[in-house]
Amino acid sequence: MAGDGKQPQQIADYAIVGDCHTNALIGRNGSIDWLCFPRPDSPSVFTHLLDDQHGGNFAVRVDGADVERSYLEDTNVLATRWRTGEGELEVLDCMPVWLGDEGEMTPLRGVLRRLTCTSGRVTAQIRVTPRFEYALVVPRLRTPTPYVADFVGGGSAIRVRATHPLERRDAHTLRRGDVLAAAWDLSEGDVAWVVATWTPAHLAPLDEPDPEPEHWQDLLDRTVEFWRGWIGECDYDGVHGGLVRRSALALKALTYAPTGALLAAATTSLPEEIGGERNWDYRYTWIRDATLTLASLFVLGLHAEAAAFKEWLERTGAGRPQDLQIMYGVEGERHLPEILLEHLGGHRDSRPVRVGNGAVKQLQLDSYGQLLESAYLFGKAGGDITDDNWTYLSGLADICCDRWAEPDQGIWEIRDEPRHFVHSKVNCWLALKRAVQIAERRDVEAPPRWADCRDEIADRLLGDARKRGWFSQALGTDIVDAAALLVPAVGFIAVDDPLVSTTVEVVLDQLSDDNGLIHRYVADDGLDGGEGAFLLCSFWLVDVLTHARRLDEARRLLDRLLGLANDVGLYAEEVDPRTGAHLGNTPQAFTHMALVTTMAHLSAAERGMLPDDGQPHDFSELALERLLSRRDAGGVR
Repeated sequence: MAGDGKQPQQIADYAIVGDCHTNALIGRNGSIDWLCFPRPDSPSVFTHLLDDQHGGNFAVRVDGADVERSYLEDTNVLATRWRTGEGELEVLDCMPVWLGDEGEMTPLRGVLRRLTCTSGRVTAQIRVTPRFEYALVVPRLRTPTPYVADFVGGGSAIRVRATHPLERRDAHTLRRGDVLAAAWDLSEGDVAWVVATWTPAHLAPLDEPDPEPEHWQDLLDRTVEFWRGWIGECDYDGVHGGLVRRSALALKALTYAPTGALLAAATTSLPEEIGGERNWDYRYTWIRDATLTLASLFVLGLHAEAAAFKEWLERTGAGRPQDLQIMYGVEGERHLPEILLEHLGGHRDSRPVRVGNGAVKQLQLDSYGQLLESAYLFGKAGGDITDDNWTYLSGLADICCDRWAEPDQGIWEIRDEPRHFVHSKVNCWLALKRAVQIAERRDVEAPPRWADCRDEIADRLLGDARKRGWFSQALGTDIVDAAALLVPAVGFIAVDDPLVSTTVEVVLDQLSDDNGLIHRYVADDGLDGGEGAFLLCSFWLVDVLTHARRLDEARRLLDRLLGLANDVGLYAEEVDPRTGAHLGNTPQAFTHMALVTTMAHLSAAERGMLPDDGQPHDFSELALERLLSRRDAGGVR
């Protein structure tokens, strides 16, 4: 692929680098097009991803070059290699992070870029144009030395330091602002560094000596050491280990270390349909993700991350159970107002651009089940469920009894009238099942109505499904929904039950394309336009096929899914089933978590470790039990 930097980037062209405090997206063309400071949900300082005319970026490129890239093994350090007929350039990109003297994660709060001419001669083009607060602020540029530049505007400041001269170029219009640029002629063996660091504007740095290359090399080395030390704790033992480790590293890049939160994705407003309106802000943490987050972390053997996420859940849920929200900010914020940024053109003209998420106040009853399920799994793994935890969880169970029969917006957060979603009610059943089990484990008596209500929900759901022979999207409808694939996955019904088998066939018939990729549903949801195939749903189908021992079908679909990762192993939320182009926010945590657990299920099936008793089984619990067996046998650190 030519790396002239002029072609518009596709969603699949982006790789992530991060420091567990925020993250940046870098295109195949060498341009940092998305970066928010100081948090991942803060206003962006580089916004080219959402407006390629005025958004601002931090670009390194070689004109007329072919490009290939990869991550350094077992790290989130990106290596991009540019090749022309005259020479080659390697660029290493990272957001420096290291462990402090007391083991705390310490970020530089910046991006480090090392340029090395590995053969011949090359001319590296540098361009830095930050645009603060989602490109609303064009900062003032100051160049105290040829090697140092400061951008200051609003509440942010970016200091750029380099080992080679930088040049200020005056803009032709006020809106465009001044540009920091350079063209460095490098010969074989030459190394150049350029680093951009963020501070609040009122703490903008004073003039400093020109940077020493040894300092930047030390930060790069410590960052590589950090990532390899972290992934070294991964204890996954199954198929496609390299892909699972890459997913683990992507998930770690999406964590917010100060609180243990895990972002749904690194971005906002990347479209589910190019030119469409289904553009949402995913830079928050959903309660729904709790179970899959814990399950995938347990599969990877990453117990410290599981404990940190559990603590995040405790803090965000602090207060009354009836005040539980479906999502929170990374520090537990409840107020996430949805705002349209009408000054931005959108990714490839896909509008509107949104920040915040109006779904935060929706009623989504599945959140109760996911929270109680995660508590149950955490306790089964040996974690402590405190008295305060139990008081809160009991309150959630009571709410399920009171509200399970209400309509809600469901797992897909429809912006339409509430419905009696089957998935929501199955999760109310799950919440009450787990509440009773946790009570038994704590040797306390559960209120009788929990079990009574649990059984009432089961009767209602089974009665509705038997009328048509399969599980639909909502009670009393014939709408097909991929979320029905989760009915056996939570242990509601055996995977070989005819109701499940027929549900799978209906999903395949009505929601899959020729390659077997699955769409969420085909129904009105209050929005215009369409969307791509939903990768998470396709992984769900692999799981059901695996547990039903339809392994040839499971492997074929999995091979198709693995071929949809981008060149560095990352996934967005969706794909265009015709072209394989990525759609939606990226990288998507749910997709990478699903890949991890799917590999664990398939590994167990190939080793003959799945139960064959015709009984309902919770897939996540089975994965945890296998991990605990390995740990007891000394196979897990």
